[in-house]
Order: sequence, then structure tokens, then C-alpha cells
Amino acid sequence: MGQPVRDYLLTLCVTAAVTYLLTGPVRKFAIAVGAMPAIRARDVHREPTPRLGGIAMFGGLCAGLIVADHLYNLNSVFELSNEPRALLSGAALIWLIGVLDDKFEIDALIKLGGQMIAAAVMVIQGLTILWLPIPGVGTVALTQWQGTLLTVALVVITINAVNFVDGLDGLAAGMVCIASAAFFLYAYRLWYGYGIEAAAPATLFAAILMGMCLGFLPHNMHPARIFMGDSGSMLIGLVLSAGAISITGQVDPDLMKLFEGSEREATHALLPVFIPLVLPLTIIAIPAADLVLAIVRRTWNGQSPFAADRGHLHHRLLEIGHSHSRAVLIMYFWSALIAFGAVGYSVHSASMWIVFVIMASSAVGLVLLLMPRFTPRAPHWANRFVPPRYRHRSAEEDSALPYEERPAPVASGAQLGPADAGMDEEADERAPVAVGVSGVNGATAIGARSRFPDHRAIDSSR
Repeated sequence: MGQPVRDYLLTLCVTAAVTYLLTGPVRKFAIAVGAMPAIRARDVHREPTPRLGGIAMFGGLCAGLIVADHLYNLNSVFELSNEPRALLSGAALIWLIGVLDDKFEIDALIKLGGQMIAAAVMVIQGLTILWLPIPGVGTVALTQWQGTLLTVALVVITINAVNFVDGLDGLAAGMVCIASAAFFLYAYRLWYGYGIEAAAPATLFAAILMGMCLGFLPHNMHPARIFMGDSGSMLIGLVLSAGAISITGQVDPDLMKLFEGSEREATHALLPVFIPLVLPLTIIAIPAADLVLAIVRRTWNGQSPFAADRGHLHHRLLEIGHSHSRAVLIMYFWSALIAFGAVGYSVHSASMWIVFVIMASSAVGLVLLLMPRFTPRAPHWANRFVPPRYRHRSAEEDSALPYEERPAPVASGAQLGPADAGMDEEADERAPVAVGVSGVNGATAIGARSRFPDHRAIDSSR
């Protein structure tokens, strides 16, 4: 693939290294200023953990853009396009709002207004949707107001969709990293494969976003030493939406020169033109589904759509018996399947084996989801060859195990895994006393947090 790959790899590595090295000092700073949320009933972590991880991620973003500006193959992105500067302006604004929210818990409407203003700042500087390729119609040019409204809507939805899944250690950063990797492959193919320079900014954004997430993940994996907070989740959501806006509304489909041959051949060839309409949705498919389900669930129960609760997809994985780490890995799996499946189908749409691989992988994912309900047990003679969780044990041996390693209880209702141990008396006795400023990791980006510690049961309405 040549020299551009090495430049992108260098940019990614510098972004990841700066983010990783800054996270440690940022953690100490967050503890010093008291940016540590109290433990509430719907949280799955047991000790107060500092936030403000978005400070380190923003430092990585700035470092990645500076390095790319000085690389021979990527310098043209800054010379021919104003999109990197537009991204930096919008990211700085949304990051500042997130930092203030992590420390002072600002009002929900202020956060929503800040997200819309950040999107408007990018629109003013040229990062906006100019046209849409629509199947059966062709390329439809948008008016200035149509493009602005569509851009703002996509930014706000993506920011909050990413923030909704920020409820388990390493979940949001890992899912966005997987999505940005798939997006990088698609954008790089348009730029380097078809020679479309307009796809270069989106390719750069995806590489930098991967570096931000990879640099932060070592500090955020379970058990997390620091949370990214709204300063981080809203930041990576904005960068992700910026790439989708750039590749969807800035790349002219006519430059691909695919309108040749028979009608059937043209239909298959046009798929790379139409896939940008679907790819941004597949990238945030899991977060967006969680967002829609949460709004429907809360509205149905007579609550505010922005009222935080414990009904998100990752919470349900814990309730049916998955451990914290396995719940995160399952969410990773589905994100990768959807994102890379869409990219693979856009490249080889005529190959049925792509469909078969996606179907087979979906079947594997369903099996993984049901594993807590159907835990296999190895024969006695194979006990020494299998992991401890699959060995035959007596009730006395199970009770002697640490609480986190005991098998999930079987009940008529939902099963409770180790992460939900706060519902029994033994876990309540071990739980530390919550201190610091009230808050929650993974609350909606435009939802208000209670200013008082929430000591109600986990299965309560909040």
C-alpha cells in the first residue's frame, strides 16, 4: 500500500503514545481536584474512580494533528482542506464543556446546546454535508440549511450514542476503536484506491481516533483506574461523526467512475457510492440501538428520556450472568461484526461468502450471549484439562470459592452475575463507602445527574 500507510501508522502511534503518557498525570490531577463520582446503585464499579480522562485524549488528538501536518504524504490534507482545523475547533469546544461537566455537573440543556454549537462551528469552517448519494435517485445537492441541520443532527446523535455505552470499563473506547478501524479501511480505499483526495481527511480522522482509544484503553480496562468521563466520550463521539460527515457529504461519487457497463454491473459497482449512507449507521449501530431502546423504555415508564437507569445493553448482559470482562468482549464482537461486515460487503458485494461469514459469526455471537444459561460441564476425568468454571464441583467447593468466581445463581427471574453482587447482603457489606462528588460513569451526555447519592436498589426505576 505504500508510503501513506507508514505515515498513518506513525500518526496513530504518536497519538496513542501521547494519550497513554498523559493519562497517568491526568488521573492524579483529577483526584487532586475532586473529579471523582460517588458510587450509585446503577454503577458496576465498587470504588470511587477519577474522571477527566478526556484531557489526555484531547492531548493525543492535538499531537496526532501536529504530527500529520509535518508528514509529506499527509501535509496536503491541511493544505487542500480546512476540515482538520474545523475538527480541532469543534473538538476543543465540546472537550471544554465535557471537562466542566466532569467537575461541576453542568445542566443538561447546556450540554445539549454546547454539542449543537460545536457542530455549528465545524459547519461554519466547511465540515458539513454538501450532498447525499441516494439509491435510485443519484446525487442530491443539499441547501445550506439542509446540510447544516443534517450535520448538527448527526453530530448530536453520535455523541450521545457513544456516551450511552460508556457504562463498563473499556467499553466505549474499545467499541469506538473497532468502529474507527473499519472506517479507516473504507476511507483509505476511497482515497488511495480511487485517488479521491476528498477522502483523505476522513482517513486521517479515523487513524487519530484509533490512537486516542488505544492509548487510553490500558488505563480504562477492567478494573479501570480512570474514566474518560463526558470530556472523553463526547470528544470521541464528535471525532467519529466528523469522519462520517466528511466521507458521506464531501466525496463526489462521480469521481469513482463506476457508471459503466450493463445495468446489473452498474448496480454492483455503485455500492461503494451508497455504502457511506449505511456505514456511519453501522459504526454506531450498537450505541444507536441502545440510545433508541433507552428513550423508548424511559418514555414508556413515564420517565424523562434523559433519566439515567440500569437498563442499557451492557447492564442486561451482566444481569443474565456474564462477567464484566465477557460482557465487554461480547459488545466488542458485535461491533466488529457489524462494522467490518459492512466494509467487507462494500468491497465484495457479489461474493456470497461474505454473507455466509456474517451469518455464521452472528450464530457464534448468539451462542456467546446464551452461555450463562447453558454453562457446559466437563466430565470428571477431564477436570484437569478445562478451565475451573467448567469443572464439576460440589456445593461445598463452590461456597469456598471467592465470590467473583462462584457460578451464577439460577432463579426464576433474571440471573445475576458477579457484577450485580451489590444486590445481596454479602456484597453490600464489602462495598466501599462512596465519597466525593456525586456522578456516574456512562450517564447520557445530555442527561442531568442527581446531586445526591442514589442509594436505592439496583432494580429500581432509576
